[in-house]
Amino acid sequence: MTTTDHPDDAYRALGERLRGALLRPGDDGYDDARTVWNARIDREPAAIARCTGVADVVAAVDVAREHDLRLAVKSGGHHVSGAAVCDDGLVIDLGPMDGIRVDPETKTARVEAGATWGDVDHETQAFGLAVPGGQDPNIGVAGLTLGGGVGWLSRKYGLTSDNLLSADVVTAEGELVHASAESHPDLFWALRGGGGNFGVVTSFEFQLHAVGPEVFAGSLIYPAGETREVARYYREFVADAPPEARLLFGSMHLPAKPYFPEAIHDTRVAIIVAFYAGPPAEGEEVLASLRARGDPLMDSLRGRPYAAFQRAGDSQGSRRTDLRSQYLATLSDPAIDTLVAYAEDAPSPGATVFVSPRGGAETEPPSDATAYAHRDAAHHLLIEARWDASERDDEHLTWVRAFHDAMAPYTTGDVAMNFLTDDEGRERVRAAYGDNYNRLAEIKAAWDPENLFRGNQNVEPTG
Repeated sequence: MTTTDHPDDAYRALGERLRGALLRPGDDGYDDARTVWNARIDREPAAIARCTGVADVVAAVDVAREHDLRLAVKSGGHHVSGAAVCDDGLVIDLGPMDGIRVDPETKTARVEAGATWGDVDHETQAFGLAVPGGQDPNIGVAGLTLGGGVGWLSRKYGLTSDNLLSADVVTAEGELVHASAESHPDLFWALRGGGGNFGVVTSFEFQLHAVGPEVFAGSLIYPAGETREVARYYREFVADAPPEARLLFGSMHLPAKPYFPEAIHDTRVAIIVAFYAGPPAEGEEVLASLRARGDPLMDSLRGRPYAAFQRAGDSQGSRRTDLRSQYLATLSDPAIDTLVAYAEDAPSPGATVFVSPRGGAETEPPSDATAYAHRDAAHHLLIEARWDASERDDEHLTWVRAFHDAMAPYTTGDVAMNFLTDDEGRERVRAAYGDNYNRLAEIKAAWDPENLFRGNQNVEPTG
């Protein structure tokens, strides 16, 4: 520590500088502020700075740097690793900073770092505009963008980070800088896929695209016993699908919701979720061949509001969670057989597996065009379990990790940074950044040589 002998002195000094609240253990709102999407993460920060603007963020960064405090940065808190909170340190909570300003003339939006994708969709769809974003309305804009970001629009319009035009960043020195292709281009390059390693982004400027308000989308649901055949329907369709079409194939347990036929409530099924980023009539024509395959129990593909379809991905709050992510170069028959075997042995209704195609605009840029390195066409594999009782941790963790290991022979070894858990080693972190890691380490050394921002999937500064 540089100016005080006790952390409490640092927190008192910070409280005097903040406009927002500084929450300490026992304060009203403290437990809510430290809660994240993955309920297995139960960390107790010494203080949480509820920042209301850039000045609050600067104050928090200054105090953390000057007093050598452990630091975490929380926007949406929707990351499986729980990196948004830390034990016995300071959390910079950007949640109150959720303003959004849409410019329909330039088709751009300025989004503060505490906003979620549900917030963004609400504002942009008022003008028939959208940016590729998360498939759950509760996902934070900041974390998704800094990790690359994939959504229903990505095959047509690229990753979330590909649509980033500029960002305002509070650096480790407590300075506010504007990063874009023209201003601090190395930092701007690093922000598009390099995570929260380089500062606290307080706002993002995005390029928007004409989308909706109505799109053609929905689900095809089949009996679980047909999962192998449904995987092949998916594989054959996406092999030459236009970039407007994006599918998810998977195995999941259907809840007892009125929009599902009662006969298949509380049963495991094979499912294809399909979306078309273009005129609904065109989407209906393009997806007709997919709908003609097999005999689905339910076909809900129809014209519907884009914003409503986005809300359908709501993951329903904080639950105990584990997941593993990989890329498959191809979805081979042996890979499908392995997937089916583990899906049949799922430990609970919250255990799922989904595969989605990567291609089109998201894989067109060179791998070094931005910090996000994984630009090869492939399939993304996500094995996930969500449950409530802590006594069931072992069976869910065992299923996820055994499933992941069994799929390893069919994967590329790459991983998306946004899906890394808190217990994966340095090798997996390096894999998340791919061949761009060394350049990221050099940029890290320039902007955060003391590694103040290390409570993340960390890039260590060179030297």
